[in-house]
Amino acid sequence: MSESAPSRQEQFSGTKDVVERLRFDEARLEAYLAKAIPDFKGPLTVEQFKGGQSNPTYRLTTPGRRYVLRRKPPGKLLPSAHQVEREYNAIAALHPTGFPVAKPYLLCEDDSVIGTTFYVMECVEGRIIWEPTIPGITREHRAAIYDAMNATLARLHMLDYQKIGLTEFGRPGNYFARQISRWSKQYVASVTETIEAMDKLMAWLPEHIPADDSVSIVHGDYRLDNMILHPYEPRVLAVLDWEISTIGHPLADFTYHLMQWRMPPGGSGGGTGSLMEADLSALGIPSEQDYIALYCERTGRKGIDHLDYYYAYNFFRIAGILQGIVGRVRDGTAANAHAATMAANVRPLAELGWDYAKRAGAK
Repeated sequence: MSESAPSRQEQFSGTKDVVERLRFDEARLEAYLAKAIPDFKGPLTVEQFKGGQSNPTYRLTTPGRRYVLRRKPPGKLLPSAHQVEREYNAIAALHPTGFPVAKPYLLCEDDSVIGTTFYVMECVEGRIIWEPTIPGITREHRAAIYDAMNATLARLHMLDYQKIGLTEFGRPGNYFARQISRWSKQYVASVTETIEAMDKLMAWLPEHIPADDSVSIVHGDYRLDNMILHPYEPRVLAVLDWEISTIGHPLADFTYHLMQWRMPPGGSGGGTGSLMEADLSALGIPSEQDYIALYCERTGRKGIDHLDYYYAYNFFRIAGILQGIVGRVRDGTAANAHAATMAANVRPLAELGWDYAKRAGAK
């Protein structure tokens, strides 16, 4: 990163004026919320959060309270993408359990209000940290944040999804096969150039899935910048962005989370940040193996086999997700100003995925 390039924290923190393409009738929204949310009283001010690739996210401010609105973007959408209904259903089930999510207020599927489906939740005040090295705090505080992040994901994977009303949230079993099929289809629907490594991964991955078929709630995009931390304590107040959550395989979720230890540095990992060149010991951040051991202790596992396969799968999946963003740029539905710059990352991530596949035995 050059000295003049803004950090991820600078790029994605805070709000901005709503971009023209994502504006809507604020008076109509205010009138709707006044009827739908108890104690909601205007006037209403609307700003757009800078972060977020998929679903435009807004801060709603009234004299008495702040809320957050997440919506589907306007325009042509990929099949099964932008599932804000899914996000709402996830947090509505999780919130009563005490798991850290924002309080959900309502889901509105009436396009006449703002033009697309949306939901409203509480605005949780705290820190969103976009740099995985978490600059500007003590070594001990940094270590405690990583421990809290690990514990929160382990807690999610140990929840009984049937008892909390998510029996119909996804199909248990065959998660890797279904995910590989899903992201292959999205990649093909969004493809803008031939990438041989992606073609090889799409053929090899479904034929070599590890036998372990554990089942849990999975977040799908669990990482540091998808959570709100307490303003000064190392505590997770809310996990965000449940769009691709489902009933799936906990190791798919956890090894995706591990990708910050494996992502190439310098912003070439699709904007997710990297720990590759960091002095983890000096920073107080656990090594990948120590972090795995913590998770296994909390979830009753003896260890995690087939890591090279899981890394191949996750690099493939991230490349597929980024290609979907490239497709949305092409189709005019991308919600983030930095989305267009991600196109160049798809090929190197796919090639890294194929490198891990070869370590796992691919020819």
